[in-house]
Amino acid sequence: MKRLLIVSNRLPITVEKRKGNLLFRQSTGGLATGLRSFYRSYDSIWIGWSGITLDKISTEEKKSIETKLMSEFNCYPIFLSQNNIEKHYHGFCNKTIWPLFHSFTQYAVYEKGLWESYRQANKLFFDAIIEKSEPDDIIWIHDYHLMLLPKLLREKLSNASIGFFLHIPFPTFEIFRLLPWRKEILEGLLGADVIGFHTYDYARHFLSSVQRLLGYEYSWGQITAYDRIINTDVFPMGIDYQLFSKAAQDPGVQKEVTKFRKKLSDRKIILSIDRLDYTKGIPQRLEVFDNFLKKNPEYKEKVSLILVAVPSRTQVEHYKLLKKQVDELIGKINGEHGTIGWVPVLYLYRSLPFSSLAALYSIADIAIVTPLRDGMNLIAKEYIATKADGKGVLILSEMAGASNELGEAIIVNPNNSNEMLEALEKALMMPEKKQIEHNKPMQERLKRYSVVRWAEEFIDRLLYTKKLQSEMYTKMLTYEVRWKLVSDYRKSKRRLLLFDYDGTLVPFFGKPEEAKPSNEILKLLKKLAEDQKNEVVLISGRDKDTLESWFGNLNLSLVAEYGVWLKESVRPPGGKEWELIEPLTSDWKEKIRPILELHVDRTPGSFIEEKNFSLAWHYRKADLGLSLMRARELMDNLINLTANLNLEVLEGNKVIEVKNAGINKSRVTLRWISKKSWDFILAVGDDWTDEDIFAVLPDEAYSLKVGLTPTKAKFNLNSVMDVRLLLKDLGR
Repeated sequence: MKRLLIVSNRLPITVEKRKGNLLFRQSTGGLATGLRSFYRSYDSIWIGWSGITLDKISTEEKKSIETKLMSEFNCYPIFLSQNNIEKHYHGFCNKTIWPLFHSFTQYAVYEKGLWESYRQANKLFFDAIIEKSEPDDIIWIHDYHLMLLPKLLREKLSNASIGFFLHIPFPTFEIFRLLPWRKEILEGLLGADVIGFHTYDYARHFLSSVQRLLGYEYSWGQITAYDRIINTDVFPMGIDYQLFSKAAQDPGVQKEVTKFRKKLSDRKIILSIDRLDYTKGIPQRLEVFDNFLKKNPEYKEKVSLILVAVPSRTQVEHYKLLKKQVDELIGKINGEHGTIGWVPVLYLYRSLPFSSLAALYSIADIAIVTPLRDGMNLIAKEYIATKADGKGVLILSEMAGASNELGEAIIVNPNNSNEMLEALEKALMMPEKKQIEHNKPMQERLKRYSVVRWAEEFIDRLLYTKKLQSEMYTKMLTYEVRWKLVSDYRKSKRRLLLFDYDGTLVPFFGKPEEAKPSNEILKLLKKLAEDQKNEVVLISGRDKDTLESWFGNLNLSLVAEYGVWLKESVRPPGGKEWELIEPLTSDWKEKIRPILELHVDRTPGSFIEEKNFSLAWHYRKADLGLSLMRARELMDNLINLTANLNLEVLEGNKVIEVKNAGINKSRVTLRWISKKSWDFILAVGDDWTDEDIFAVLPDEAYSLKVGLTPTKAKFNLNSVMDVRLLLKDLGR
């Protein structure tokens, strides 16, 4: 396997300085814990901040840290100043992105200075990667601290394999659009080849924002942008299942279990473990426990809540206020319900070593994991994995990404206090047999989809995407193929040239007056049409009157409305009239037009284009989110309405068109192919209607698709400008 560079804000090793000595310890946190065993088993380097600021170390100590981390841990440290940390990590990351992406919009701040620091920090990571990277490396970037990094790397390492995984939720478009630098964030992420999320909802929100803010379409999670295929996909992060499932056998864990049992006697244990963060719903959890004791006094002295709150972002004001609130709630509950010898809430405000953590999982009868919003939440998975005998009940918030995988848990809405209370009562009453029935399927699932499989699937997807990109690039019109095409053209005597118009010769717009051909286009077409060896056919979806006004004085064959109207060229030009490909009717329009007009009224910015034998509803100028919803409604209505009317409903580039059935570009293409024995055929188009042309061309024909998308054409061109350059070569 290729070498792997894992890039994250923090390294799995934290460096501290105490009494002048440098100390190295393992970092806490889901990413560091989850990937620690995985990255050490590969040829890999982990790049990130070591946890110590430049202000606290000398030049010699900096070199010492770098040497030790690389030689012993395969870690390459980023060195950040205290100012970087304050404005980047504590600032933009945790005062802007964290609250916004978790839907706590009231806490988000939008300060340009913090944004600039975020950009600078991403540049520091970029510099480190450039220093350590090699040509075939896989670069895997993690989380919201580094969302600008993929684009920075892509601009420098155009062919690099770059993956990005977001470990927190991606918000809905309506929330994400509040961010002043929303486009820069999206463009930064799109520098990656694969962008991963924990759940389908997060991926869907991201794709919606890309489409509505940047205008890039997507299909099955695949975006084509910047002449690249970019895949988005869902990879729910797993855990080191074996580590937790075998924890009860560890002597250190057994010792902790004995110690806890001695103190807690035979009480029922409810366990709550979280970072002290406003997204975790800790106050709501405490209030539910308070109400439970009030409603069920018979449980007093028989149940204890162990609340572990790991200190987090202690310098941020909202976190200071949260700690004060939690401290007061715990004091209130213990003061009101506690007795001599029984404290209802046992409060630990600190992080725990693995042995203590696993011991608490082991003895807990119930784990209550009820965040208000959470990317995944590995604590829920760790608790289930630790239950070797299958006994124990998990109460899990539906707002946590883990709820999609742990459906057998008691799933609750953390904002519904009555539902939470009922869940706690149900958990305490659940028979052991039922607990085992619920937990075993979840354990099997977690065992199969471990953190190693999660990482391997992400990397496999990244390599597959690079393979797709490579296949697409092999279809690009290279210099050699272009030279051969021009050479074959010049040697031939009977040439058929088939061109789409919108999106091929000019950028696609929508309204006729916005796409009127420039003098450059007219000169190119005129020169090609004047060549006695050429038959130039312009096949367009536009109406015949528009094509006539634009190209009527050129010796071109014109096809309007995708094949409804034809006008063949003659030499000398002039005298040839438009003809219908077959007798058609338009009386059906009176039934269809009111439906389209209704959707124009309901979708500001959309409009109707009427042609002789078709009606089209355009929504290119309308709000994208609204128009996509209206387009789905309109398609459903039209398909049902036209079922018995011999009509066809076509969905194109931000347009829905209704026309007579059986009229398409392939039909008119076959008409021209059959006219002569051509020794050179070239067809150029850009959208799905042109696939009909490519499908019926003979094997020896040249077919070109504008844009880097899957196609039946033999080759791809990047843009309209590439088409024009090719036509100039042919016209020389």
